[in-house]
Amino acid sequence: MTATKMASKIAILGVGNLGYSIVEGLQSAGLVDRSQMILAEKNLQRHEHLASLGYTVSADNVQAVKAADLVMLVVKPFQIVDILTEIAPVIDPARHVLVSTVTGFSAAHLYASLGKSPPLFRVMPNTGIAIGESISCISSFNATKEQDQLIATIFSGMGRTLFIPEDMMSAATVLGGCGIAYALRFIRAAIQGGIEIGFNADDAKLIVAQMVKGAAELVLSHDTHPEQEIDKVTTPKGITITGLNEMEHAGFSSAIIKGILASYNKIGEM
Repeated sequence: MTATKMASKIAILGVGNLGYSIVEGLQSAGLVDRSQMILAEKNLQRHEHLASLGYTVSADNVQAVKAADLVMLVVKPFQIVDILTEIAPVIDPARHVLVSTVTGFSAAHLYASLGKSPPLFRVMPNTGIAIGESISCISSFNATKEQDQLIATIFSGMGRTLFIPEDMMSAATVLGGCGIAYALRFIRAAIQGGIEIGFNADDAKLIVAQMVKGAAELVLSHDTHPEQEIDKVTTPKGITITGLNEMEHAGFSSAIIKGILASYNKIGEM
């Protein structure tokens, strides 16, 4: 089953950073081509830029939805209610499948705003989707097994997927969505350390980025706990354990956990 067989047209409402990452990911995975996508974007500068790249771009959300079978809502939380009110009259539950990446906006709220209950997927990817390396957490509502498989196929083509209950979606947003920023901040700090011990910035960036990529692949490929991989590079009185202990004394693990919890609590406040 492929996206091209099941969804001849995909409307993407909102083409900011994440929306455009999804656009790039869909193409790089070979799931759809440009002619199958309608990008709905009202920001004039982005609209003109996307059109210059050869995409079909519309400032009219209603027209984009009318032309599509699969509708992706990739907008900010403060925009979603107005957009749902706008497109509700043309949403056909027998035809349209909706995908929402909107943080903190539940399926129940979405259905209430639409006044109807089409097949819906809440999906939380991250910007790694642009290069096929996202983790996309998915919750499914009113969907058939075939529709579940369609969405799994689309997002598996852009990384890895995990179906989760909706009550875990806020946690997934923090761990997978915000988490990419936390990982990048570690990379930045490690590059700064590399420069201090003698590397130029470009060489330090290459070493650190590839090191982090390799560390992640060890855990994923071996299906091991990180501590098992850590044990392989720590020896008694060695340089690795010395550095690790110094980081822990400075609150390394605690700072990461506190940051994750702070982001999670912020969603609750929103």
